[in-house]
Amino acid sequence: QLQLVESGGGLVQPGGSLRLSCAASGLTLEYYVIGWFRQAPGKEREGVSCINTNGDSTIYADSVWGRFTASRDNAKNTVYLQMNSLTPEATAVYYCAAVRRYSCSGTESYKYDYWGQGTQVTVSS
Repeated sequence: QLQLVESGGGLVQPGGSLRLSCAASGLTLEYYVIGWFRQAPGKEREGVSCINTNGDSTIYADSVWGRFTASRDNAKNTVYLQMNSLTPEATAVYYCAAVRRYSCSGTESYKYDYWGQGTQVTVSS
């Protein structure tokens, strides 16, 4: 049974940074594209980023371009999302999701088969 577990969320001041982790069990993560998503209260889920299996190709939403960086350590079966220059608009529950394919095909939710439970990120002074 594949499981994804996010961690690293919390409360941070505007302008601060957080690094989220997505740890996988029950599968070999190196065969899976990983997407990062977020959902703010009252809003639809938004695709934030996608990283391919090798970690050498990524996709970012315009809203996070230049501030968020996805990376992965397949040896540790873990994917990361480094978030810098955070603004209150980044407040949301962040999810990682997996699909077995080599390259990213976008950040639409329906393209991903496995989901974590989410981690809360709150940006506030």
